[in-house]
Amino acid sequence: MDESDGPWRRNPPAGPDPGWATTGVPAGATTAGDRTARRRPRSRGVRLVAFLVGLVLLGLAVVTAVVLTGPPSEQDLLAEAGLVGKRELLIGVKDDQPGVSLRDPETGRYSGFDIDIALMIAADLGFGPDAVRFVAIESEDRARMIARTDDGQFLTVDLVIATYSVTEERERVEGVTFSSPYLSTEQSVVTRTDYAGSVDTLQDLRGRRVCSLSTATSESAAGRAGVDLTSKKRISECVDDLLRGKVEAVTTDAAILAGFVARHPERLRHHDIGLDVQESWGVNTGSNEALRDLVDLCLYRSLTDPRDRRWEDAFERHLRPEQPMNLPQPIAVDRQPGAREVPVRQWPW
Repeated sequence: MDESDGPWRRNPPAGPDPGWATTGVPAGATTAGDRTARRRPRSRGVRLVAFLVGLVLLGLAVVTAVVLTGPPSEQDLLAEAGLVGKRELLIGVKDDQPGVSLRDPETGRYSGFDIDIALMIAADLGFGPDAVRFVAIESEDRARMIARTDDGQFLTVDLVIATYSVTEERERVEGVTFSSPYLSTEQSVVTRTDYAGSVDTLQDLRGRRVCSLSTATSESAAGRAGVDLTSKKRISECVDDLLRGKVEAVTTDAAILAGFVARHPERLRHHDIGLDVQESWGVNTGSNEALRDLVDLCLYRSLTDPRDRRWEDAFERHLRPEQPMNLPQPIAVDRQPGAREVPVRQWPW
């Protein structure tokens, strides 16, 4: 009898795994396929870990490259400018120019267009109004950035925002580091309302007694016109002399003179003398180029961000109301001048 037909084949012996008779593999034995199947999850895990490590290393390499070769971050500029940890920001400003920068003798508070712009810049530098100290500065001290306190102490300020026109001579000869301009105006002339002659050009004042600020750009233009020029340290002194009849005219930037005319509209008259030279006021940051970049960054954001209305609000608050009393002379351009874009490193997170 063939064993395959025997009862043993029909009734295989009981055991742990009767399938060994058909597969040829004893029960509990491990095949090569089983070992391969178990290795696959491990190899996938290893590859995933290696991939993630590669991504992390690549990210670190990109970050390192950007930090070493890319532009500085805003925080880097603040540190380079010496502002990190600084508790008070000193700003040199004028104190005798209504509408632009005027100090109240009773309260000591400053107000005007320049003051609003100074507070805007200070805020973007991380200084609130309580951390800003305004110090009066004379025209001849703006390049040196030295201002004088009420008690007679001289301080070196961090910024000068004091109707300071950007000129090549001031940058090249005096070494002034200007920001982008924050206001555009032009030179003009103010006389008393009882002045008999017409004033359409500076030459119309030839031989007349004319007062202007010392070191002002308007001084040289008036001098070339052949006027009898008197220079003062403070424009308010010029206007006082005009009101008292000591001089016949005052010349400087229209935005400066407009505040005085608005205060004395019955006694003072503003004349448009037709000069096409633009006076662009800038911020002096001394030799601190990182601070200059931060100021430009503030001005650029103010210019390009439609939600930022601080510049426009300052103009509407202080300069626009003076315009009707100063016709036919335009006070200033009612749009913020162009500002330099400062590249800064920004992360998507």
